[in-house]
Amino acid sequence: MIPVGRTLTNDAIQEIEQPSLTWKLDVAKDRIVGRLDGIEAVKQSVYKILLTPRLHHLIYTANYGSELEKLIGSNPIFVQSEISRMIGEALTQDDRISSIENVQITAAGDGLLIEFTVISSYGSFDMTQEVKV
Repeated sequence: MIPVGRTLTNDAIQEIEQPSLTWKLDVAKDRIVGRLDGIEAVKQSVYKILLTPRLHHLIYTANYGSELEKLIGSNPIFVQSEISRMIGEALTQDDRISSIENVQITAAGDGLLIEFTVISSYGSFDMTQEVKV
């Protein structure tokens, strides 16, 4: 039986942005200590994405996490050329993040210190990530 009485229209579909409300993590104590929303939720998301190895945990999709651990043991010149791309690919999987800018890489002992600005739908903020090479 074919449904009768309805017609298809060409009306525009209105997208509604969902809240970014999430649990606030206290990393030092390994506890959940409340909730976050807005730019603070994006900051926590960036932190988690960069620390989670991509494809290592079944709970996450194949797009979640970073591949920074692949850089361990690589030539530092190669690492410097790839690090911006890898961080950008990892973070822009989050719909709230549009890009990363102002990437600065500094040698720090046996690793690299990467400083960058995250541009999100809630505003921009600076982040720092250390990568062992």
